[in-house]
Amino acid sequence: KEEHYLPAFKEGMELQNMEIEAIVNNPEAPTFENTIEAMESTGSLLRKVSNVFGVLNNSMTNDNMQKIAKEVAPLESKHWDNIRLNEKLFQRIKAVYEQKDKLDLATEQNTLLVKYYKDFVRSGANLDEEKKARLKEINQELSILTVKFGENVLKENNRFAMVINKEEDLAGLTKAVITGAAQAAKERGQEGKWVFTIHRPSMIPFLQSSENRALREKIFKAYINKGNNNDELDNKNNLAKIAALRVERADLLGYKTHADYVLENNMAKKPENVYKFLDQLWKPALKMAKGKAKELQEMIRKEG
Repeated sequence: KEEHYLPAFKEGMELQNMEIEAIVNNPEAPTFENTIEAMESTGSLLRKVSNVFGVLNNSMTNDNMQKIAKEVAPLESKHWDNIRLNEKLFQRIKAVYEQKDKLDLATEQNTLLVKYYKDFVRSGANLDEEKKARLKEINQELSILTVKFGENVLKENNRFAMVINKEEDLAGLTKAVITGAAQAAKERGQEGKWVFTIHRPSMIPFLQSSENRALREKIFKAYINKGNNNDELDNKNNLAKIAALRVERADLLGYKTHADYVLENNMAKKPENVYKFLDQLWKPALKMAKGKAKELQEMIRKEG
C-alpha cells in the first residue's frame, strides 16, 4: 500500500548502510571479493522498493505518490552521497583498483572494478571536505528540482482537455478515434461530446487525421508549451536552476561543462563528437526535408 513506501525506503537505506559499514570495517586487506563483490550485494531491498515505486509512480501516479517522491528524492540523494563520499570505502576500492593488473580478473570483474572506481571519482571522492559538502548540497537541490520538473510536466499532461461539441469538427477522424474521444468525454461527465488530450494515444491520431486546422494548432501548441505557460506549473525557473547547478557541479568535479561530465561515460566521450554525429544526420536530412517541403507547398497551392 502507499503508506508502506516511505518506511520501506528508509529501511532499505538503513540495511544498505549496515552492509556498507561491514565492508568498511573489515579488518582484512581490500580484495576484489571483500570490497567490489561485497558492494554488488548491498542494497537489494532498496533497489526492489525503488524499482516498484518508480514504475508505479511513472505509470499510475497520484498526489500521494508524488508527495512520497518529493520526500524520498533528497533522502536518496543524501544516502548515495554518503556512500560515494565515504573516504574509508573509497580507499578500499582505490587499493583494489591500483593493483588490478596483478589480480588476474575476468573481463567482467575488471569492468566492474573500473566502473566502481570511476563512479566514485565522478561522484567527488577525490574532493576536499569543503567541496564534498557543497557537492552534497548541489545533489540534494537537483534531486528536488528534478522531481518538481517531472511533476509539473505530468500535471500539464493531465490538465489539458480539448472539448469538441460539434460533429463537423470531427471530420477526417476514424471511427475508433471518435469512439475513444466520446468515452474520454463520458469519463469527464461530458456525455454527448468528444474530448482530446495531449496524451499521445489521443493527440497523435488527431494531428494525423483531423481536417480542422485550428483545432490541430490548438492541441499541438498545448503539447509543445508544457511547463511554459507562466503559471504555477511553469518550469522555466526550475530549468534555469537545474542548469546553473549542473554547471557548478561540473566545475567542482573538474569538467569544462556539464556535457563533458555526462559524455565521459558515453560513446561520444566529448561534446564535439556529438556534433559530428548529428551533422552526419542533419545535413542529408535537411536536404531531404527541403525537397519534401517544396512538394508539400505545391500540394497546398493546388488545394487552395
